[in-house]
Amino acid sequence: MKHERTWRAGGRDRHRIAAHETAGAADRGGATPRVAAILRALHRARPDPRVELVHASPFQLLIATILSAQCTDARVNQVTPDLFRAYPDPQAFARAPRLDLEKAIRSTGFFRAKARALQGCCREILARPDGAVPQTMAELTRLPGVGRKTANVVLGAGFGIAAGIVVDTHMARVARRLGLTRQTDPVRIEADLVRLLPASEWIFASIALVLHGRYVCLARRPRCGECSLRRVCPSRGLEEAGLRRRRPAPGRA
Repeated sequence: MKHERTWRAGGRDRHRIAAHETAGAADRGGATPRVAAILRALHRARPDPRVELVHASPFQLLIATILSAQCTDARVNQVTPDLFRAYPDPQAFARAPRLDLEKAIRSTGFFRAKARALQGCCREILARPDGAVPQTMAELTRLPGVGRKTANVVLGAGFGIAAGIVVDTHMARVARRLGLTRQTDPVRIEADLVRLLPASEWIFASIALVLHGRYVCLARRPRCGECSLRRVCPSRGLEEAGLRRRRPAPGRA
């Protein structure tokens, strides 16, 4: 997943929103009719969405999600099979020679900062009494390299815990186009989404809307004509508008 630089900031914005302090729509009697229609259309289009980072455990998902900052999931999936064979647990990551780890993850970009984050994260996990990946937002975002986006991915897809909503660039773009937020800051976008969506839908929506943005609601050429949400989307004319802009003016070759 692209566009989370919190592996450098150490989760510096983690205190700006507390998911459990923000009531979801379900806690206020249900979503609005338009939000409910969006969710119904999403469920029809993607009844069983899965994160595309290949993993066999919450620990592997944590490592893969840290690596996915400013990198595609496809690239991370090329790196992690060999990486997890070489370093199967937090102990192996923590004691790995830094240069060897940097070499193993080099193709994901920002490999020096990511190697520091991975080792710092694993050392913090090993320092815990249970030596396991934390299962709360507060504990996860205290780990080096882990911001709210990474924590929400791990809690939702790794543990089935709905603590918030994943906001990457795909989610941010789709949420704005759907009229669910006007914000540009990921933390504020998440705050808007958790107020609008039932808590029971947070995990599903986190995955389904990201995938929708990745494959349908593209940044430059949204595929409005094939979009399952077009009937409830106020931005459904973007594709045609883009085509008009790309057509040559009359009389010009």
